[in-house]
Amino acid sequence: MASVESFLRNKYWVLRHGKSIPNVKGLIVSSMENGILEEYKLADEGVEQARLAGKSFLKAMNENDIPLANVRICYSPFARTTHTAQVVASVLNIPFGGPQCKVINELRERFFGPSFELKSHDKYPEIWALDEKDPFMQAEEGGESVSDVVSRLAKALVSIESEFKECAVLLVSHGDPLQILQTVLKAVKEHTDSGAKDLPSRVTAIKTASTLSQHRKFALLTGELRPVP
Repeated sequence: MASVESFLRNKYWVLRHGKSIPNVKGLIVSSMENGILEEYKLADEGVEQARLAGKSFLKAMNENDIPLANVRICYSPFARTTHTAQVVASVLNIPFGGPQCKVINELRERFFGPSFELKSHDKYPEIWALDEKDPFMQAEEGGESVSDVVSRLAKALVSIESEFKECAVLLVSHGDPLQILQTVLKAVKEHTDSGAKDLPSRVTAIKTASTLSQHRKFALLTGELRPVP
């Protein structure tokens, strides 16, 4: 069976945003309405984390003989991810407003629901416990399940794959979406052929509770850069 690389035209790296003001305050900021506010961008430490991630990514490009002209930065519209992407682009000397940088709404933070929004991040374990029990169930009405996030991340990948070819794509997003994405791509890579011929079909084929409930195994620290194998 061919691996996921056969279905992806680009090479991917994931980057969780640097430490943000919500991280410092211990707040859950997961709605688009709040997430785009400037008051929830990176903290000073997060700016430095983003700068170091940019340097690490540049080193990876050099080691893999990938020209910067082939780099694409795709990022969530939230303030903390936009800020991170801006810092990385500056390190790479890539114009942030140019064609190599693209905001993608489907890379946004997982929305946990109204009763979690702007509450203490101490409530995260409640969500992850539910994910482990049933990744198809929302934490509350209006929130996103793991399965919901998988669906929009698959849409983002299809869009990126259709637009770019033979590029190094840096996905700047959030903790939950990126750990879910890594879970999905690992499962797709290892999945035995079920007749699925394209990426969306293969993602659908692995959307099982046993697979999606494992996403916490791929958790990222703030500012952590990781290649997607």
